[in-house]
Amino acid sequence: MHEDGQLIAQIRRGDLRAFEALYEKYKSQVYRAALSITNDAGAAEDILQDCFLRLHANIDRIDGSTPISPWLHRVTVNLAYNYVAKRKRRANPEDSVFEALHSTPSQSMERHVENAATRDEVQEAIDSLSLPHRVVITLFYLSEFSIEEIAYILDCPVGTVKSRLHYARNILRRRLTREAGALAEAAA
Repeated sequence: MHEDGQLIAQIRRGDLRAFEALYEKYKSQVYRAALSITNDAGAAEDILQDCFLRLHANIDRIDGSTPISPWLHRVTVNLAYNYVAKRKRRANPEDSVFEALHSTPSQSMERHVENAATRDEVQEAIDSLSLPHRVVITLFYLSEFSIEEIAYILDCPVGTVKSRLHYARNILRRRLTREAGALAEAAA
């Protein structure tokens, strides 16, 4: 039995430390996935909490023989989709997904500004993707899931994930190349 399976078995026996260990192991991944879909730090935190509440409530139905990560991300994606759908009806402002990602330590101010500008450009390009494309890019690159795991999380065929990933990469490549060209012209 793998580590997640052992923790799940302990949680079923009422071991709160095992639940805390599982939370600590996956909280960053779940939070980043929620943030990248919702672009709202507060909503991502709420989704993180709701996801682990659902884990606890459904612990007896979870298969302890497989890693829990795909299950957690599937719940996260569903909760985030629901949030985005509600927000579209209300039209709330968006936050940057990169605010929650790791910042780079001790660099010169100039280098830091360049990195921030690049992150902003990449974030804008990602934000401009349709929700299905944005989710696949996030799960593949930020959460580092395999295509098969993403298919499970999104409950869609592997071919659909590959197609979305292909089109999203092409869209991002075109937008970022176009922006880089515009910046080079402006600097000249």
